[in-house]
Amino acid sequence: MYRRTMITAAAAIAAVPTLLTSTAFAQTGPAMGEAEKKHAEATKKVGSLSLATSRLAVEKASDPMVKAFAKWEVAEQETIAGILKSMEMGGKAEGALKPPSSQEIEAMLDPEGKASLDKLKTASGAEFDKAYVTAQLDGHKKLLAIQEDYLKVGQDREHLSVTKLARGQIKEHIDHLDMLKSKLG
Repeated sequence: MYRRTMITAAAAIAAVPTLLTSTAFAQTGPAMGEAEKKHAEATKKVGSLSLATSRLAVEKASDPMVKAFAKWEVAEQETIAGILKSMEMGGKAEGALKPPSSQEIEAMLDPEGKASLDKLKTASGAEFDKAYVTAQLDGHKKLLAIQEDYLKVGQDREHLSVTKLARGQIKEHIDHLDMLKSKLG
């Protein structure tokens, strides 16, 4: 009995990486449903802007807490980008993180995102910090809305599960960004 429980537990633990790398946002088998495609594309678009502005903030932020948030956001968004890329049709799951290039990120940005990034590039000091935090707060609110919208219509169990996890993380970030915004004035 104990052996069977251990084997079952080991199988469940082994299934977690497979869940996260092969079925959450795109499936390697049958094509994703329209709701899943729409959700994945919207998440990638807004996440790419978050990554681009955070990479910039790692270099330009003057406030140590803003710089720390930017570093965390870069790490998270690079991981998410890697997961989404591996989940695309026929994508290969890998353990090594391969962050997207600046060109790949900028290709995902819409005209509004490009304008926002260009505006941040011209800012500096406290002005940059405030603009970055405001842009991140706006982006995270958009990401939250994307997750909430998908949760209303989604059909894929694994996709729904990962989206619920993402929603919690996004809510935490919104709280953190609200605190940063208050601190910056």
